Amino acid sequence: MRPIKKAVFPVAGMGTRFLPATKAMPKEMLPVVDKPLIQYAVEEAVAAGITDLIFVTGRNKRAIEDHFDSAPELESDLEKKGKVELLNMVRGILPAGVNCIYIRQSAPLGLGHAVLTAAPAVGNEPFVVVLADDLIDADTPVLKQLVNTAIKYDGSVLGVQDVPREETKKYGIVAATRVDDRTERVDHIVEKPEPADAPSTLAVVGRYVLEAEIFDHLRSTKMGAGNEIQLTDGIASLMRERAVFAHRYEGTRYDCGNKSGMFQATVALGRKYHGLTPDDK
Repeated sequence: MRPIKKAVFPVAGMGTRFLPATKAMPKEMLPVVDKPLIQYAVEEAVAAGITDLIFVTGRNKRAIEDHFDSAPELESDLEKKGKVELLNMVRGILPAGVNCIYIRQSAPLGLGHAVLTAAPAVGNEPFVVVLADDLIDADTPVLKQLVNTAIKYDGSVLGVQDVPREETKKYGIVAATRVDDRTERVDHIVEKPEPADAPSTLAVVGRYVLEAEIFDHLRSTKMGAGNEIQLTDGIASLMRERAVFAHRYEGTRYDCGNKSGMFQATVALGRKYHGLTPDDK
């Protein structure tokens, strides 16, 4: 597999679960302690060797672009006041040598459509897809774990974890054959099956390493669950030609697509990285 240097971040969603906070602010800009969700995702990608960040955006997402842009007035003010630590923090949000590309998704037609929208910027290269809603705290960044697995087995790789059977209808679910302690070759994948119909409880979370061939399969994919183009269906089609693997990543995932997960992430990361407790004043 060729070096993986591009990441796609689908960030066009409306974030209705967090209204009214997301009425004018992208849900990806909601903070977990002192950083927005999207920054955690970007830092994970950069740590995996990614240099080109492709954001698939929608209306009211300008704040994401502003966050990763330079802020001359703010930087000048911090410099004048001698706030060196804060100045370095602001300047370090986007490391040198990392590029941002912004593409507008024309309509909310699903994750598969969002990924396909990024095709002109990705080109004929393997790439990763990162869903910022899934914040995963890990000693070795999860994307790095998946990229290493993709290189080892020369194929696309899905980040997976076991979930309670009653929750299978929330995820893409795979049936797979084990190839090592943490990696399995995917035999079957289905989008959001009812618990009784699920082939396993191994669920795909918001991390993917995909080969560029996925774009051809997404172009021919018909509308699926929710009347959307499902990335899961494109992957199922890709599997007829290329091996796809599922990797049980090491790390703790917080589903920040809902209030409970966001709260849990804030408490856990606040304690772990900032020494905060609910009794702090």
